[in-house]
Amino acid sequence: MADLFELPPGPTVPIAGSKDVFPVRRVFCVGRNYAAHAREMGKDPERDPPFFFTKFAETVIPSGSRIPYPSATKNFHFEAELVLAIGAEGQDVAVADATALIFGYAVGLDMTRRDLQLEARDKGRPWDTGKNFKNSAPIAAIHRRSDIGDISSGRISLAVNGSIKQDADIEDLIWNCSEIIAHLSALEPLHPGDLIFTGTPAGVGPVVAGDHILVEISGLTALELDIAD
Repeated sequence: MADLFELPPGPTVPIAGSKDVFPVRRVFCVGRNYAAHAREMGKDPERDPPFFFTKFAETVIPSGSRIPYPSATKNFHFEAELVLAIGAEGQDVAVADATALIFGYAVGLDMTRRDLQLEARDKGRPWDTGKNFKNSAPIAAIHRRSDIGDISSGRISLAVNGSIKQDADIEDLIWNCSEIIAHLSALEPLHPGDLIFTGTPAGVGPVVAGDHILVEISGLTALELDIAD
């Protein structure tokens, strides 16, 4: 019998102000969680229960990365997001208790092959090919909740080559951080190492080779990403 292969070490995210790293277990994403973005995607922004999709942990890459334009798409989009890093186990968590599961907060990007996502959506198929692919979950350093407190408001913005494309406030979330955790934990037990991308504001759009993306959220380390020439 041939020797078994060895898996590479799992992805980690730096923890701000520390040499420690946050090991990534799973990545969950909330769809259409800002009303204006729901409208620009042609959907009703009413307060229906949130829905979720996932990415492989291996899609996580650090701020400062330079990535190639992905294959099989001609419409590669950015989506700036606040990310929750989960540090405790929880199932069927009440909204009032949800923040206790949060280890910290970070700036993230849900990079999307929009043409593949919309084609799948229109055919009633899963979004995996449009959302879950290599390099699609860039994330900056995680700030410990114990250091910065809870985030319920603050500017979130994204610029491409210095031009602002997305500009909103975290308080505009349809479902806030505690509500997201409560809903998700009723569907799936949460564990330390899980990341939750909380949704993107209006203004999503395409990037091309040579573009530089800068994402900022008040009080957090900014995220930068370059699309290789």
